[in-house]
Amino acid sequence: MTIRKRLSIKQRALEVLIRLKLLYPDASCTLTYTTPVQLLVATILSAQCTDERVNKVTPELFKRFPDAFSLAKADDEELQDLVRSTGFYRNKAKNIKAACRMIEEKFGGKVPKVMEQLLELPGVARKTANVVLANAYGINMGVTVDTHVKRLSQRLGLTKHTDPVRIERDLMLLLPQPDWENWSIRLIYHGRAVCSARNPACYDCKLSDLCPSAEIEASRARAK
Repeated sequence: MTIRKRLSIKQRALEVLIRLKLLYPDASCTLTYTTPVQLLVATILSAQCTDERVNKVTPELFKRFPDAFSLAKADDEELQDLVRSTGFYRNKAKNIKAACRMIEEKFGGKVPKVMEQLLELPGVARKTANVVLANAYGINMGVTVDTHVKRLSQRLGLTKHTDPVRIERDLMLLLPQPDWENWSIRLIYHGRAVCSARNPACYDCKLSDLCPSAEIEASRARAK
C-alpha cells in the first residue's frame, strides 16, 4: 500500500505542507511593494498576469502615484497607460482608482485590516484580500487560491471543487491557520517549477507519492 493510501486526506495535506516547507524554505510573495496600498494595487494588477510582468510595471506606476491619495486622483488615461501591459488595463485602472478613492473617503487613507471591509473595495475578492491581509499585516484569514493553488490542490486530491471559494474552504479545514498563506505561496512556487498546467514533471516531483494524479500518470506511462 502506498503512503498516499495509508494517510487520511488531512494527514496527506499536512505531509505536503511539511515537504513544501523543505523544498521552498525562503518562499515569499513575489510582488514588489513597500506599503499595503501598493501591495493591494499590485495584486489587482496580477489578475490574469504574471507577477514578473506586474513588477516591471509598478516601479514607474508607484513613482508617479505612490499612495492611495494620488491614485484616487490619477488621470484615467495616464493610469491606463501605465498599467496597459498587464492586460484588461481599463478595468484594472478603474478598480484601482475607485478602491483608492474608497480607502481615502471611508477608511481614512489606510487599507483596511478586516476581510469584510477589504471586500467592499472595487476589484477586491477573497484572493486579493487574503494576499493583502497576510503579507501586509500578517493576518491569515484564508487561503489564497490562484490558478496554481487550484490546479495543484485538485491534482493532490485535496478538493473536488472548481470554485475558488469552495476550494479555499476545503483547504482551511485541512491546514493549520498560521500556514494558510505559506501553503499558497509555496504551492505557487511548486506549480511554476514542477507541476505545470500542461506538462507536470511527476517523475521529478517530491510530492508524487502523495499525489493521486501522479499515480495515474505513472500507470499510463507503464501501459505504453
